Amino acid sequence: MVNDIEKSSGDHISTENVEHVDSPRGAKPVVDIDVDEEFTYEEQRKIIHRVDRRLVTMIGAAYCISLMDRTNVSIAAIAGMMEDLELYIGFRYSTMVLVFFVTYIVFQPLATAIIRKIGPRIFISVLVMSWGACLIGFAYAPDWQSLAGLRAVLGILEAGFFPGAVYLLSCWYSRYEVQKRYSFFYLIGCFASALSGILAYGFSQMAPLQGLNGWQWIFIMQAVVTFIIGILCMVFVVDFPDKGYNAWGFLNERECAFILRRLDRDRADASPEPFDIVKFLRPALDLKIWAFAFIFFATTTVTYGIAYFLPIILRDNMGFDVAEAQCLTAPPYALAGILMVTTSWVADRYRMRAPILIFNSLVTLVGLPIMGFADSSAVRYFGVFLTTAGVNANIPASMAYQANNIRGQWTRAFASATLVAFGGIGGIAGSLVFRSQDAPDYVPGIWAVITCQLCLIIVVGALSLYFWRSNQKADRGEKIIEGSPDFRYTL
Repeated sequence: MVNDIEKSSGDHISTENVEHVDSPRGAKPVVDIDVDEEFTYEEQRKIIHRVDRRLVTMIGAAYCISLMDRTNVSIAAIAGMMEDLELYIGFRYSTMVLVFFVTYIVFQPLATAIIRKIGPRIFISVLVMSWGACLIGFAYAPDWQSLAGLRAVLGILEAGFFPGAVYLLSCWYSRYEVQKRYSFFYLIGCFASALSGILAYGFSQMAPLQGLNGWQWIFIMQAVVTFIIGILCMVFVVDFPDKGYNAWGFLNERECAFILRRLDRDRADASPEPFDIVKFLRPALDLKIWAFAFIFFATTTVTYGIAYFLPIILRDNMGFDVAEAQCLTAPPYALAGILMVTTSWVADRYRMRAPILIFNSLVTLVGLPIMGFADSSAVRYFGVFLTTAGVNANIPASMAYQANNIRGQWTRAFASATLVAFGGIGGIAGSLVFRSQDAPDYVPGIWAVITCQLCLIIVVGALSLYFWRSNQKADRGEKIIEGSPDFRYTL
């Protein structure tokens, strides 16, 4: 990589892959992060499980609402919004969908720095409640242009949440615990995707109360749920480990100190660093940061394509009525949850990342042609199951692949921001690949997402080969990876 050459020829500006340094030869010494001078193993597990119950559950609930709020337009579309706002004309529906991601990408880069500055509790809870206010505006949008404008505003308000949440989670867990936590975090989001269609069907039955149509009630009632979750975030979201003891009913100072010791034994970057714009932007020179971002882009192109177009495909391509299409979006996400948790357990248990990413992509590659080209609607719906499961299982897998192979607070912050920004670009791509003029078969869209998965496999393979060679050099004492003689990449 270009970055390796710069790091071997410069001074202390970059420390990864410094060639031919005087460091101990031989394999990396094994460090047991579960050996602590103050707490027994059983006490440690109790502390970690308390973090799980408080942090993963609350952040996951907020992410659940985030996904519902950004993707509910597909459910509302088949509940009458498409006709009322004339979104069926030309590219109006795709345009309305994609403007969200333009502002979502633009306003993301400094989110991880802001969450460090003002704290996760205020940052996340204010964002969540602002989404609810935006949804109320959706319900009363008089035309498609107003709805598109409000979608752009929602993109600004949601921009900071996901990179901030990913960064916060990565700061609490060791490298070989994090994929399971990411999977449960994202699993709650999948629950939202599964539940949103069923809830939307129920909410739409409130028409014609107050003279409003079904799609308007979908937005109003989801806004109410969003406000409730925002209030809960204000109470229960916790700070970073160095300040976590300030949270109500959470860990004490000794227990937070244990978390910091544990992370230092794992990757030696637990201590917070003062913000420095140069340190924050320096990882932009590292090609692997952009490779991780591309992997996430190739994944989210498919997940967002499914989220925004699956109800429409079920109705127009597979022949289901509106109620069936809304409810049939749910079952594929159940399989996605099972595959996600299973592969995440295997990945953390056996300390591997790339094989899981490739396996999930192969599941997706089997499902996509079935979904797109089979003759029977039942068989095509089976393809939806495989596609939805494989690609959603790769969301936590790609996040963990990145989190395991970087060090440093601001490298982690920048990498989280770029990962999620490219996820937003995937959202733009996903909103455009299934074009209205290609309905009802959407053949070009199917081929586009197949190509994304093939590219993902190639990039993961190339990156893992580079990691393997770097680890071999580090074991021979010829290279320092990520500024630490003991650090090794996770394949």
